[in-house]
Amino acid sequence: MSKGWESKNVEEQQAEAAASTQSFKPEDNSAKLLQEAEKKRRIQALELQRERVLSERTSSAHRREALTQALATIEVELEQLGWSIKI
Repeated sequence: MSKGWESKNVEEQQAEAAASTQSFKPEDNSAKLLQEAEKKRRIQALELQRERVLSERTSSAHRREALTQALATIEVELEQLGWSIKI
């Protein structure tokens, strides 16, 4: 009995997946959507790098200067992508 239920569920999932792929049309600004998705991924990665740099503590002046420069570079890249600090 359980095997029949599983196969029915799989069949429904496959039908839903087929219906959703048929409704998507590649000409519907897919290049624009891909660019937007890539931009969001890049912003997320830079935000994570920024948080990591901000969370590091060091007593070394040399290391602190390197972290400051890294933070400035990351924030410039984020600004170029249209990002602003979220408070």
